[in-house]
Amino acid sequence: MKRIIAILVTLVLAASAVLTGCSSRDGENSGTGDNAQTPTETEPVYGGHLVYGMTQDLVSLDPHESTDAGTRSVVFNIYEGLVKPTSSGDFEPAVAESYDISSDAKTYTFKLRKGIKFQNGQEVTVKDIEYSINRYAEFSGEDSAFVLALDKVEFPDDETIQITLKEADSEFISQLTLAIIPDGSNPAQDPIGTGPFKVKEYKVGEYLDLLKNEYYWKEGAPYLDSVRFKFIADVNTAFTELQAASIDVLNYLTTAQVDSLKKSAPGEFTIVEGNMNLVHALFLNNAWGPLSDVRVRQAICYAVDRQAINDFMFGGKSTLIGSHMIPSLETWYEPKTAETYTYDVQKAKELLTEAGYPDGFEMTITVPSSYSQHVDTAQIIADQLSQVGIKVKLNKIEWTSWLSDVYQGRNYEATVIGFDGKLNPSDWLAKYGTDAPKNMTNYSNAEYDELLAKAIAAVDTQEKAGYYKQMQMNLSENAASVYIEDPADFVALSSAFSGYHFYPTAAWDVSTIYMIQSSDKQ
Repeated sequence: MKRIIAILVTLVLAASAVLTGCSSRDGENSGTGDNAQTPTETEPVYGGHLVYGMTQDLVSLDPHESTDAGTRSVVFNIYEGLVKPTSSGDFEPAVAESYDISSDAKTYTFKLRKGIKFQNGQEVTVKDIEYSINRYAEFSGEDSAFVLALDKVEFPDDETIQITLKEADSEFISQLTLAIIPDGSNPAQDPIGTGPFKVKEYKVGEYLDLLKNEYYWKEGAPYLDSVRFKFIADVNTAFTELQAASIDVLNYLTTAQVDSLKKSAPGEFTIVEGNMNLVHALFLNNAWGPLSDVRVRQAICYAVDRQAINDFMFGGKSTLIGSHMIPSLETWYEPKTAETYTYDVQKAKELLTEAGYPDGFEMTITVPSSYSQHVDTAQIIADQLSQVGIKVKLNKIEWTSWLSDVYQGRNYEATVIGFDGKLNPSDWLAKYGTDAPKNMTNYSNAEYDELLAKAIAAVDTQEKAGYYKQMQMNLSENAASVYIEDPADFVALSSAFSGYHFYPTAAWDVSTIYMIQSSDKQ
């Protein structure tokens, strides 16, 4: 145990990279939580300039491309769909003024918001809606959930959009957050949306400058005149810039960094606490050798001390989980899964012996080298598994290689990563279906597949939630992977500002942030 503690203490003192994971439209990598503590609210001051530090560049300004959570968190401020997510996890009308879902959950009818304009002053029409839906469908692919669900899209008049599905799907509303852009436009080259901020300048590898959208439909928003998202690849440099006040906001601080700020710059920053809304886990390839035996997977779950990881890496403030769902999605979350396994080395050894591995076995954990917290977590787990005879080798690879080899190619034994998702529960859980294209764990369970079909077909929310909770218990009891935590997220916000809010999806909403005192930032 001394060795574990020594490793943990060393890791927690190190500056950390963002704990994001695989990123795609199907929901894979970074976020926040609605159990956040927001700064003390004061009377907003209109105007001002904010510098938001982030430890990556953007993948694309095209909202219809499959991108990582960091990119999606930023473009959230530029584009909107017929509806948009709220910080409470609901949906509010955006480009649409109102919407109605038929009782059989097969027909979605939207009314275009009167007088809504794009950031260039051009009025939004149903032609723009049609173009955006068709373009999104093309980018999604013929085998995507979006395309497979659609029966037809009709425009009865100049302000009505009617979307008919092949089968009932009460969760489809989450798909209608797809960005609405001008008919015929190419947002990668000319990013224009209806969001609270418009693009002024994008310098690859340096920054993205945004200006207040004077045509924004929501009264009173945004507060700020301008925002710069500054790209700082090195996490240590980013923290140094925060301390020097050359940036105003920085996400994903470690507990050591939080303590450092409180000591070195008392009163200069507000620390906003929430969750990343990630399923952070040791994902297991259920088709690989020893891991094809449920008893081996269960043994690993008993051998991993989740609380120790939480205590030393996140100051005990992460939320322990036991399946592939985040607690902030309260309607769908099954809290009992977090209690399925306790830290029990003896139980782990007994299961391994029963499965035919009394002396353990060798296993490789593949992790993306660019995300230090995944590497750190893997190192801790490796030490813990050694206590039950499982000898772990760490294989650190580039992020692009991880995407191609692990996520897409499923060529791995185990991996540590963090997955995010959309607000619909199927986005989190459908990936474990036997034939699901995104089933990177190769999990296959007939009962699970039956429950998934019932959950998707159900219209009643309570009935649907019941199926999804059973599915979470199925994943937990069968140890599909070792689910660890929804990591704590510590955000440093300059005390000159307030109004930061967490979202249960990828969104850094700067439209709610406002100045509470004069700032020299220009």
